[in-house]
Amino acid sequence: MKKNNGWAVVLIVIGVLLLFGKLGNVVGWFIGLLVPILVIGVGVLAWRNGYRLIGGIVGIIGAFMLLGKLSVVIFWIAVIGLILLGISMLGGDSRRSRRW
Repeated sequence: MKKNNGWAVVLIVIGVLLLFGKLGNVVGWFIGLLVPILVIGVGVLAWRNGYRLIGGIVGIIGAFMLLGKLSVVIFWIAVIGLILLGISMLGGDSRRSRRW
């Protein structure tokens, strides 16, 4: 091992820590999604091993946790969908029959 390799490792660790400091919200949000997915996975494992009631309950709890975490994403998808629907209603062909 070279003499400067220790300093290189220290600099890399400091850089990674600074990067995680800037990406803290993204990493935190991802970890926040990971926990409900793991809870759903535990529910599925319990279901497959014959503990259907416990597995179902744990899976439903995990699904509600995941739904709460993804509510912002679901909101933005719904908003964009409404805007696109409105634009398509304005710019459609007047000779064509519309469903709405």
